[in-house]
Amino acid sequence: MHDLQPITALGAAEPRVDTVGTLSCHEVTTLALASVAARLGQEAACGKKLRAFLGTDAPGPAKAVLSQLYSAVWMGPEQWMIGGDDAAGELLADIVKSKLGTTASVTEQSDAWCCFDLSGQGIVPVMELLCNINIRAMQSGDAQRTSIHHLGCFVVCGDPGGFVRILGPRASAGSLHHAIVTAMKSAL
Repeated sequence: MHDLQPITALGAAEPRVDTVGTLSCHEVTTLALASVAARLGQEAACGKKLRAFLGTDAPGPAKAVLSQLYSAVWMGPEQWMIGGDDAAGELLADIVKSKLGTTASVTEQSDAWCCFDLSGQGIVPVMELLCNINIRAMQSGDAQRTSIHHLGCFVVCGDPGGFVRILGPRASAGSLHHAIVTAMKSAL
């Protein structure tokens, strides 16, 4: 029998943390993800069930719902990425599917994405080097799709100037991490 050990998106046994000045970049390994796409003709019913699940309306364009238990990011028309802590793990998609039933197509996404949290002072100049979003105008709960180092990513603002979450393709985690740390070293 194989004795396999889980590794992070960056290929290590433990999540990586990089700090430059007072700004830290944390590789997040405790995030479970599931995509939700409302089925044709079921948009209203899906929205109602998603509202019951999240405890609030599903986020609209360029928005995110941030909470302790489950979060959601708008990904496209009638499409969202649901996030939960690692306790849900691979069961998050099943949990979401059980709540939404046949109103939506739900797909497990945890191993398709990597996540980096930037926290501390200096986020604004770092993000200005990384991508073309207007980070200065973002408020808590804003989310933008953008390109970072030629990678399609999502940037979620948790606290303007204090906390940003970046979701990117897991297969390119090393490139994305390199771009983030290089921007941190250049800007700070």
